[in-house]
Amino acid sequence: MTTAQGIEALSHEHRHFPPPPDFAAKANAQPGIYEEAEADYQAFWASWARKLEWMKPFTKTLEWNEPFAKWFSDGELNACVNALDRHVRGGKGSRIAYYYEGEPGDRWTITYQQLLDDVCRFANGLRKLGVKKGDRVAIYMPMIPELPVAMLACARIGAAHSVIFGGFSPDSIVDRVNDSQCVALITADQGWRRGKKIALKANCDEAMKETPSIKHCIVAKRVGDPVEMKEGRDVWWHDAIGGQSAQCEPERMNAEDLLFLLYTSGTTAKPKGIKHTTGGYLTGVTSTHKLVFDLKDDDVYWCAADIGWVTGHSYIVYGPLCNGATSVIYEGTPDFPDKDRLWEIVERYKVNILYTAPTAIRTFMKWGVEYPQKHDLSSLRLLGSVGEPINPEAWMWYRDHIGGGKCPVVDTWWQTETGGIMISPLPGLTTTLPGSATHPLPGIGVDIVNDKNESVPLGGGGYIVLTRPWPSMLRGIWGDDERYKETYWSKFPHKYLAGDGCRRDHEGNYWFMGRIDDVMNVSGHRISTTEIESALVEHPRVAEAAVVGKVDDVTGQAIVAFVSLRGSDAGSHDLGDELRKHVGEKLGKFTTPKYLTFTQELPKTRSGKIMRRLLRDIAEGRMLGDTTTLADSSVVAELQERAKTEVHTEE
Repeated sequence: MTTAQGIEALSHEHRHFPPPPDFAAKANAQPGIYEEAEADYQAFWASWARKLEWMKPFTKTLEWNEPFAKWFSDGELNACVNALDRHVRGGKGSRIAYYYEGEPGDRWTITYQQLLDDVCRFANGLRKLGVKKGDRVAIYMPMIPELPVAMLACARIGAAHSVIFGGFSPDSIVDRVNDSQCVALITADQGWRRGKKIALKANCDEAMKETPSIKHCIVAKRVGDPVEMKEGRDVWWHDAIGGQSAQCEPERMNAEDLLFLLYTSGTTAKPKGIKHTTGGYLTGVTSTHKLVFDLKDDDVYWCAADIGWVTGHSYIVYGPLCNGATSVIYEGTPDFPDKDRLWEIVERYKVNILYTAPTAIRTFMKWGVEYPQKHDLSSLRLLGSVGEPINPEAWMWYRDHIGGGKCPVVDTWWQTETGGIMISPLPGLTTTLPGSATHPLPGIGVDIVNDKNESVPLGGGGYIVLTRPWPSMLRGIWGDDERYKETYWSKFPHKYLAGDGCRRDHEGNYWFMGRIDDVMNVSGHRISTTEIESALVEHPRVAEAAVVGKVDDVTGQAIVAFVSLRGSDAGSHDLGDELRKHVGEKLGKFTTPKYLTFTQELPKTRSGKIMRRLLRDIAEGRMLGDTTTLADSSVVAELQERAKTEVHTEE
């Protein structure tokens, strides 16, 4: 419970793991880096920005017109040039950029030279179709090499990309495309997931019935089954690049020009288009990728996320490529064809750095140690965690059974909005604790405050806030400056509200405690309760719905839906399954409620506001909090009984 004193800190962790001495001796981050950054944080960030290649060097570092920041605003550069051209010019064209592995087992390597050639041809193809600097382009693709190629081609010609996760439904495509008026949509015929074909082009066809701004749909051939192609609008990828030159003049982009939009759930049903610009974003992701993962020249690095989320943007595409890294991209799921697929990949490519989510780690724990034990994982030297707080048991399992007890574990905290990692161990400097993200990175200003905006002393918890601008920060919400101010800057003057609860132990280590609003974190996906409620209420038999998160051993949080039906309809198990399926089809399968309870009434205040706090208590089986403001207290007793017979799935 949040009070003026903050959030009560209940758990404690006493296991400490100092950096291995041999690791520390060679680490990229050396003693003094925190002090250097704190002495002049703007100069610190400017020094990292100068490691990029600028077409016109900047002379201004930060212009802060709260809450709007401009970093390096008189400089010019191109993100694609920084990711590819400069490495090729520097003699590294034959270096492997990506080891690619498709789910069915197809695999190949892509060098920096090959990637640059592919990007230039596709960029020329986009220009031929009329895509130009300042346009927005939607990308809805599986995890195939054409996805980073499409992103970098957009960056090369100055068009902002808006990547839409390939698990989203047609409605989600419509919302995102229409909000930013995308002129083109890039997709694939289909994709592979657990041996099944995912109908990507068909989803796009459905969406494009309601997206008048789309002039062209470019389709990569992944699976090869026939798909509908509309003449004049739809173009095959291979036709778009046919006859195109491998030379493409890059656009000169101002540091503050838009690089991409990425939509994230908010507390309203409408997703927020988070804006990231070029110079500051690249500075943030290249510096954090180098420092947090201790990247060396000969490392093989694998971020096992999806490029459709910000983790993939920052730590599969822009950060690694700007640092000249060799990375792995895998198309499919960890359990196809068997539960050792990830460990087979680590062994095959001799991966040194692995970055994955606590949800995945808890799933691996559930499957058992026999799967990683089948493979030689001795190449690993660093492990990372991302997406949600990691519980100490999963942290220890990861360290012991994947890292062989020798690999530092960097548990990273950041958001779509922050662009890059904000709080994390530096593996050669930081003593780690299972479950803690430890300390803010050099140059980052962080505090934990209570409801009165007072800094909470060590040992206490509250709201985590960021106290000064940073280069990779969001530049606002597309088309909605007021929503940006209201969402992130209105609660506490001069402080960015991240929306997470956090505590600091007596040594100053940060421990994240989950969301403080109505956005759930399910398998690392931030999902708005409002979006799911809206989808449920669209069903003709539903009158009202409320959704909360419930702690889940595997997914972090599970989605719990409370549904009130129209008329005297009492509901049934079959209807529950139908409603769950309806949500999955509407928003994407990963948004399917795991639990669903029918109720004649939802608990509401006298003013008609649904009391989600009580619903969370019911879902978790806890003692109920204050019920004095309820319009009808009998509703809660009925709900507690009904929750015992909820519709439930183990999917």
